[in-house]
Amino acid sequence: MSAPSMHNSQSESGVKIYLRLLGYVKSSWWLFVISVFGFILYSAMEPALAAMLKHIVDVVSSGAIEENRLLIPFGILGIFVCRGIGTFLGSYFMAKIANKVVYDLRTLMFDKLVLLPSAYYSEMPSGRILSKLTYDTEQVVGSVTSAIKTMLREGFTVVGLLGYMLYTNWRLSLMFLLIIPVIGFVVSYASKRFRKLSKRIQNAMGGVSDVASESIKGHEVVKIFGGFEYERDRFRKVANDNRRSQLKMELTKALNIPVVQFLVAISLALLIWLALNPDLSSNMSAGDFVAFIGAAGMLSKPARQLTDVNSILQKGIAAAQSIFEFIDMTEEADKGVQTLANAKGSVEWRNLSFKYPSSDRLTLESINLLLPAGKTLALVGRSGGGKSTLANLVPRLYDVADGELLVDGQDSREYSLKSLRSQIALVNQNVVLFNGSIRDNIAYGYLRDAPDEDVINAAKAANAWEFIQGFEHGLDTMVGENGVLMSGGQRQRIAIARAILKNAPILILDEATSALDSESERAIQQALDSLMKNRTTIAIAHRLSTIENADIIAVVDHGQIIEVGSHKELIEQGGAYAKLHQNQFNEE
Repeated sequence: MSAPSMHNSQSESGVKIYLRLLGYVKSSWWLFVISVFGFILYSAMEPALAAMLKHIVDVVSSGAIEENRLLIPFGILGIFVCRGIGTFLGSYFMAKIANKVVYDLRTLMFDKLVLLPSAYYSEMPSGRILSKLTYDTEQVVGSVTSAIKTMLREGFTVVGLLGYMLYTNWRLSLMFLLIIPVIGFVVSYASKRFRKLSKRIQNAMGGVSDVASESIKGHEVVKIFGGFEYERDRFRKVANDNRRSQLKMELTKALNIPVVQFLVAISLALLIWLALNPDLSSNMSAGDFVAFIGAAGMLSKPARQLTDVNSILQKGIAAAQSIFEFIDMTEEADKGVQTLANAKGSVEWRNLSFKYPSSDRLTLESINLLLPAGKTLALVGRSGGGKSTLANLVPRLYDVADGELLVDGQDSREYSLKSLRSQIALVNQNVVLFNGSIRDNIAYGYLRDAPDEDVINAAKAANAWEFIQGFEHGLDTMVGENGVLMSGGQRQRIAIARAILKNAPILILDEATSALDSESERAIQQALDSLMKNRTTIAIAHRLSTIENADIIAVVDHGQIIEVGSHKELIEQGGAYAKLHQNQFNEE
């Protein structure tokens, strides 16, 4: 199927998207009713003003000024008080609704974000995701509040004024109405253009946040490698795309308003010309005539605002479409129903092949490997050979499509994700710490209610307690965003303490000591030794010290296992592992 036709089938109609968006207003229906009442009250005061105008002219022309001297000012005051109450009720309660809609959408999107498969994170820039959560939801507010507010307030006003005009002189009013289809045509042409431009602005905004967030994260590399000009040009390009789309939008908007106003002016001029015809206005008093022209003149402001609503509405619909596409994404598949509790920890890869969703070639091919419970498996081989993928399939960060991965003798897809992952602890090469205290980072997730005593014991076992005590606030010391306030070795030991506290039967160590000085490495190696005791451990390692003590060593190359055995057996074989060992031994 060609891409454009697929795109057409995907882009739902604006009305459908908008109705779905309004579905989020349902829970606040009573606020909506108060708001509508407010707008009706406001709108009713416009024809009331026209009627007051008629009354004033009639009073002046009949000379009955004295008896109406108090009535008219109080009447005018009353109209403006009612109008003010109507505006407040309408606007405030509509803002409350919008606030709730944005909150609901954002929380829904975040809940979805956490449940998306790992593949989504590796393919989608984080700036683009953040832009959806912030910019797109803000655009939706406009279409929920400003647009509905204007449509209700100005819509009721137009209905009220037209009703009053029909009541005063229906023949003249019908002639005035003939111009409305022409205005409708101008508006519908503008809407299509607004929607198209809004989509472009959203994509451009995503680009702006992408480039900015990359520069923020990689600021050290930018400074040292002199990437300032390259990053600046990249940012200027995306910011310029955004500026150009915004300008086009403003141009369409700026042309739209005067054109509609001009059409209204033509109809008004025509109306006055007709009204001056004695046949059409024979039964109208001077007051009727002034009030009729006044009401027709009052129509131009709400008519203009109703056409203006269009651009806000189209922006909101384009943003809502992007939000709903995100909300409708398929979550991480979890068809497993069995619960894995107190796993023994044996892991077996059986005839397993795997490729990443975005890749054409196999990352792993026909892997057969058994890791008995409580034993340590070291995966060695050059970068990009598939070692991390082999380990990442155990907690089902990706699902196996070909072959099986067995945990405790059963296909891991039979277990529910939550129970499977509760039996696995992970220490990454890129340690992930969250912007909170050391305690929050050790007792994270399921562990957050762990007593301090257990947290301290875990920190001691990870050789981290010594440096934690050195901080003024101890466990309450903040680690900064992604742990920037800690050294590499400290971050690593906090991550190991987290894994020790979890006390899971299966442990994955992904190059856990690769980025450290020898003193930190010694401390961490001791911590890892206490962590690995009586656990099934999968260690991806570069350093020989970690590898030599492993029960099983597997050499992974180009997605295949080319050698398996203990350190002693593999050295005697004199194959790939012996060569690797020899090279590294010489280096060390």
